[in-house]
Amino acid sequence: MKLPPLLVVDDEKNMRLSLETVLNGEGYQVLTAESAELGLKLLESEAFFMIVSDARLGGMSGYEFLKEVRKRRPELPVLIMTAYATPKLAVEAIKNGAIDYLAKPFDPEELLHAVKRCAERHQLLAENAALKAKAGDAYRLEQIIGECPKVRELRELIKTVAPTDATVLILGESGTGKELIAGSLHSLSKRAGQTYVRLNCAAIPETLLESELFGYERGAFTGAHRTKRGYVEEADGGTIFLDEIGDMSRPLQAKLLRFLEDGTFTRVGGTQELQVNVRLIAATNRNIVEAIRAGEFREDLFHRLNVMQFRPPPLRDRGADIIQLADHFLRLFAFRLGKNIRSITEPARLALLAHSWPGNVRELRNVMERAVILESTEVIRPTSLPDFEVESRLRRGDLQLSGVRGSLHPPLIEGPVSLSEALVQFERELILAAIERCGGNLTRAAQQLELSRHALRYRMSRLNVTVDGTVDEESDSSPTSPGR
Repeated sequence: MKLPPLLVVDDEKNMRLSLETVLNGEGYQVLTAESAELGLKLLESEAFFMIVSDARLGGMSGYEFLKEVRKRRPELPVLIMTAYATPKLAVEAIKNGAIDYLAKPFDPEELLHAVKRCAERHQLLAENAALKAKAGDAYRLEQIIGECPKVRELRELIKTVAPTDATVLILGESGTGKELIAGSLHSLSKRAGQTYVRLNCAAIPETLLESELFGYERGAFTGAHRTKRGYVEEADGGTIFLDEIGDMSRPLQAKLLRFLEDGTFTRVGGTQELQVNVRLIAATNRNIVEAIRAGEFREDLFHRLNVMQFRPPPLRDRGADIIQLADHFLRLFAFRLGKNIRSITEPARLALLAHSWPGNVRELRNVMERAVILESTEVIRPTSLPDFEVESRLRRGDLQLSGVRGSLHPPLIEGPVSLSEALVQFERELILAAIERCGGNLTRAAQQLELSRHALRYRMSRLNVTVDGTVDEESDSSPTSPGR
């Protein structure tokens, strides 16, 4: 982890130059100030890991400077030097918060020993903060739950790609687990012990996103009172995950493209070119091809990001994984809420399988949390599940059936019927039409209706829909004739 600079404050030019030479020789970056007042100004615009200050300075004394530093940056260690050392002054300096006290002239080794201790302290504090951030939100491959073929392939691909430094693009609907994939890639990589930074591009106003990503220099804009490191610098040596990258403006996309070429960037308002070693993972729930065609996303950036592509499947295509995930969330929330709920009843399972899950795994998690809160028995019953009326409309309003788009009109209904009866008849006709178009293939009919295969079979059973000669590819390759 790269150390910030060290600040030397001394009104004697030769002493400043001598200290700078000694410290530079040990690999430390050094900034110098000839007065306490100038030192405080630098403190407003720069980050330091420690300060070395003389006790006697023109203007504000070193002891007064120490008190001001403690007010503004209480965590910053300050070492005091003096040519007029007395036990009383040493005690005063330590009481006021000095980390150490050196009497001039001193052996350079004494100074270097004190500086090394402060450098190690800074590194430990930074590593501890990073570990705390990771501990609360750790990602493991085992958290990607499911046994459908696409999920098993996804886990294997993660294990293959994670040890590399390849740039990754994750495409998929909202709620399918893109962030979990990104976190698993980092946790299985050689960068796992380094910082993992997440940035949601859609959650930050466009005018602030560049400064958050690349940082800014003091005075770059109103309110920029000090230099600030961006997310890419915070992630140096580790991984940065840019979620919802499809919402990033084109000018910023151009800067990101340049950054991806060699890891170089310039802070907002700055001229100095900086470089970091970062692995980048990006994700979006937008249709990236449509965004490129509409001129909203750069094609060259897409190709640069698309070294390795992941496409987590929507929950409606994962079949029995719906129940496996529901059981997992049941155990999780039953434990958290201290409730003795052991299982999900069969009618409730059928209701879960029949839903199209427009919100994917995130929606299922919320549904199971709600069910655990409401359920008063030891099993989850359908009465504890939502009716999915609003959720189903989210998918229904976007329904696209091949060959019949624009012709989804209710069938002719003779005689007075209730709304619920009319909806049942309309749903039955839609299912029959889809099965007919697909030549009796239930799997393809389910795909056209944007349902899971289990959901289609459940709806057919509920509506008493039977068709001669249907084929279910995943369960039986031979035609079945259940009769009508």
